[in-house]
Amino acid sequence: MAKKKRKQPPKKVGRKSKLDKIDLGIVQRLAAQGLTDEQMSKILDVSVPAFNRYKKNPEFRKSLKEGKSDPDRRVEAALFNKAVGFKYTDTVVQKIKIARYKEKIVTIEVDKVHPPDTLAIIYWLNNRKPDDWKQRQEVGHTVKGKITLVNQVPTHSNKKKK
Repeated sequence: MAKKKRKQPPKKVGRKSKLDKIDLGIVQRLAAQGLTDEQMSKILDVSVPAFNRYKKNPEFRKSLKEGKSDPDRRVEAALFNKAVGFKYTDTVVQKIKIARYKEKIVTIEVDKVHPPDTLAIIYWLNNRKPDDWKQRQEVGHTVKGKITLVNQVPTHSNKKKK
């Protein structure tokens, strides 16, 4: 009886992946700085399509997600504060005239109020409650019976009348 030959797995074609050489801690820190995928791929010296393929790797994807979570939380908090308004203390530097030719520089702390921003409110509501706050309204019509469409747009020809 003849022995069956085992099929060998096909050899991989192309360049070897740089994924094994990438430090995932660096990926996480780059993502934490708020860099885009394109910017990170340039720093890591890989193409954007290769970077997108690396996202399929669970460890790579996890480091990206963990890096992006802190900046996302900070932006969400800033958007929320802008939407509801906030108070803050500002330091103002002023010159005060003491005598005819003498001035004194003084720093004063001033309490200020930033009012709610309408656009931030709209953006927040559109994303958090899209069913209640859509900007586009969809209207549906139902018609019973036969519908006939008539084209009433006049046609013009470029020929001159004689």
